[in-house]
Amino acid sequence: MNVKGKKLYLVTDYNMEFNKLLSKVEEALKGGVSIVQYRAKNKTTRKMCKEALLLKELSHKYKALFIVNDRLDVALVVDADGIHVGQDDMEVYKIKEILPKDKIIGVSVHDLEETRIAIEQGADYIGVGALYNTNTKNNAKIVSLEMLKKIRKKSSIPIYGIGGLTVNNLTKTLRETLDGIAIVSEILLAKNATDKAKDLLNCMKN
Repeated sequence: MNVKGKKLYLVTDYNMEFNKLLSKVEEALKGGVSIVQYRAKNKTTRKMCKEALLLKELSHKYKALFIVNDRLDVALVVDADGIHVGQDDMEVYKIKEILPKDKIIGVSVHDLEETRIAIEQGADYIGVGALYNTNTKNNAKIVSLEMLKKIRKKSSIPIYGIGGLTVNNLTKTLRETLDGIAIVSEILLAKNATDKAKDLLNCMKN
């Protein structure tokens, strides 16, 4: 199982009412989203497992991969396709000891050293950002275009850009540097998430 060729990655917004979120995710999947990441905060483990299972079933209905953010226990319980972790979470090599071999592991990175460690420990892809200011993470550190280019040169695995990406700021350089884009607000807050997903996908292909 891998992320190769999957250009549009949707990360869920834990502030959105769940039924509304489900509806928006389905719209986005119809528009070409090929990876869905479940990100939740301040919820019980039981509730997270219930929501994750519903999102996994929806993702698989549209042949998309389903990833759980941070929570290895939830990923295992719902048999997610993989897990995405940050720099403060469990190390990749430890996750690999627990997670079945066919599962995907993604890691958030911000510089060359974090990239090197993620690759050496066996990550399947990296998420780089924030590339722009974002309301999703107000304290997110901006990764410069120069740093992104350096990471691209060093990375042997797929790179997803994240953080404030929109149809209007996906420059030619970004499109040529990234393997895919991870989106939250641009899709979930769109009037028509299907059309927005199609627009973003077309941007990445052109």
